[in-house]
Amino acid sequence: MKRDRAGGLTAAISGILAFIALLSVAWPSFAQTQPAQAPAVASPPAQVREMMQLMQTPEVKQWMSTQMAATSAGDTAAENQMSVLSGLLQHSRRHVSMVSDAAMTLPLQIGNASSLLFGEIAATGRVRMIVQYLAIFLLGAIVESIARYAFRRRRRRLAAMAGMHLAPRVIPALIFAAATVLTLLSLNWPPLSQSIAIVCVVALIVQRFTICLGGVLVDLIGLSRAEEERQGVSAPIMPGRSVALFWYRRCAIFVIYFAFGWAVIQSMAPLGYTPSARLLVGYILGIGLLLIAVEAVWSRPHKDEKRGYGISWALTIYFLLLWGLWVAGFNGLLWLGIYVLLLPRVLAVSTLAVKSLQQTEASFLASRRIATVLLDRGVRALIIAFAAIWLGRMLGVGADTMAAGDRMTDKIARGVIGGIVILLAADLLWHVVKAYIDGKLLDSPLDVTATDEEKAKHARIQTLLPIFRNILAVVIAVIAVLMVLSGLGIEIGPLIAGAGVVGVAVGFGAQTIVKDVISGMFYLWDDAFRVGEYIESGSHKGVVEAFSLRSVKLRHHRGPLTTVPFGELGAVKNLNRDWTIDKISLNVKYDTDLVKAKKVIKQIGQTLLENPEFGPHIIETLKMKGVEQFGEFAIEIRLSMMTKPGEQFVIRRNALAMIRNAFKENGIEFAVPTVQVAGDREADLEAAVARYASHMRANGEPAA
Repeated sequence: MKRDRAGGLTAAISGILAFIALLSVAWPSFAQTQPAQAPAVASPPAQVREMMQLMQTPEVKQWMSTQMAATSAGDTAAENQMSVLSGLLQHSRRHVSMVSDAAMTLPLQIGNASSLLFGEIAATGRVRMIVQYLAIFLLGAIVESIARYAFRRRRRRLAAMAGMHLAPRVIPALIFAAATVLTLLSLNWPPLSQSIAIVCVVALIVQRFTICLGGVLVDLIGLSRAEEERQGVSAPIMPGRSVALFWYRRCAIFVIYFAFGWAVIQSMAPLGYTPSARLLVGYILGIGLLLIAVEAVWSRPHKDEKRGYGISWALTIYFLLLWGLWVAGFNGLLWLGIYVLLLPRVLAVSTLAVKSLQQTEASFLASRRIATVLLDRGVRALIIAFAAIWLGRMLGVGADTMAAGDRMTDKIARGVIGGIVILLAADLLWHVVKAYIDGKLLDSPLDVTATDEEKAKHARIQTLLPIFRNILAVVIAVIAVLMVLSGLGIEIGPLIAGAGVVGVAVGFGAQTIVKDVISGMFYLWDDAFRVGEYIESGSHKGVVEAFSLRSVKLRHHRGPLTTVPFGELGAVKNLNRDWTIDKISLNVKYDTDLVKAKKVIKQIGQTLLENPEFGPHIIETLKMKGVEQFGEFAIEIRLSMMTKPGEQFVIRRNALAMIRNAFKENGIEFAVPTVQVAGDREADLEAAVARYASHMRANGEPAA
């Protein structure tokens, strides 16, 4: 309150000072226009002269001009706000007045339209026109009935085919549309009747496809719910068939009534009805749409009675407000309200339909991941893009206006709608690419008979494709954002240049990260290691599990997972490339027959080579290379074999077990360290007995 009073007092003082300044400026000229015989005016007091001198100073003049500008700006803003509100009110009044005036002239327009239509029918022939109208209304239904009969006869045959859950409903609807359009094109129509017939055909096709698609959705939901019940799902995702049928019937009635009303209003234009008369008829027919929506809200199935009652009242009031906005002529607000209510529901229904289709056609779509992604993301993208374009058109921003308009609203609308389309296209492109790469990663398993080249190719794919996928995600996101900013009118050239400068600065400030990224690129370029290979680098070793842009994850053979930046790897020892040589050292006694031992080991190597489990992994079988050295207690002989990487451990264990058994059978003994103690055993025993006897006598005990 104090601040308001201070502001009011300041405004009052500013107004008084401005008025005084105006008088001081205008007074000299006013004085000059006075007659010379005017009586002399007494000189002002000293205080007044002092105040007038203060008002002539630059500081006071500047302060007064600032206060006057602020006052005029506030008045202008208030006037603009009042003008906007009054403009909306005047628009609503004019719209309602135009529609109400059309009610007075509607009977006359009906008479004129009737005379035009019946005059054309009389000139063409009444029987002919009746037959033609009956043909476009009935011929399509007759042809569709024949198609349905054919499908019933082949139902079992089609049920076994993939994707045939939709055919019994979709194909008859397509046949109906084709027959109706061909009937329209094959008949000769007079001008007015042709316009009305085209509108009727469009309305019939829309109604038929609405019933068809709704029936397909109900069937898919029913099949998916049955599958969930068969699998024993505790919390089913799909609604029950009764709920789906309820909303299917209400939506079908709504769309059929809407198509009927649209056909009526479109048919009025060629008959000479004024736009206001068409609006009046549309508002009257809109009451029917309002009643259908309210009835669906109040009779919908719900679990909580109290909560459902409140939601029903809220939706009823919301529908009345929408109808009021429509009647008042606020089409922009009307469509915004419709989008807020319907767009989330439409997206939810489309997602539900795609999930149902994926469940019912799982075997058909399992190997078609891109088709699944196009169904899931493509349908959603089409719905949102169509909604954005339609909203722009309803707001008076058409495609031609957006393309050539120079107004700020046209540019903003063009940028927003274009940005939505670009982001949807980028999202769809990313999910398609991701599905393709994931499919390549999952659909390339190796069997037992795979060659080394195939295994190397598989490992390289498993290594490079995830990195390529991450790079594509960043590229698509950056390009999409730049295109959206460009569409909004933002200059992206300075942004790109600034990003380059920032990149250089970040590169200098984060040299370790840059080093890691570049080192990783060269490691992959050199094909130093792949996913699934065992490598050693300094103190780090393990199986390569995954990559990122700057590090590699190594799983140690004992379990720990180590994340190593590429910049710290250095020289890499890959233990899984081409081949490996395993050496075995054995100690045998000096009296061993080395020729016999060599034959035994050669026979063991041949046995390993003939083993179907070990043979495919052996490049050079087990052989005895000769005597390695003479030890203190044994002769050390050296054995070696060449195997595929990673297979030497299992072969080595089995080879050692076979050598032990073969040596035992052939009398070849392994040398072990022994200790020999020299001396006279009997003399030592007698001395021990004597010491024991003397000890017993010293203690006063009898000797044994």
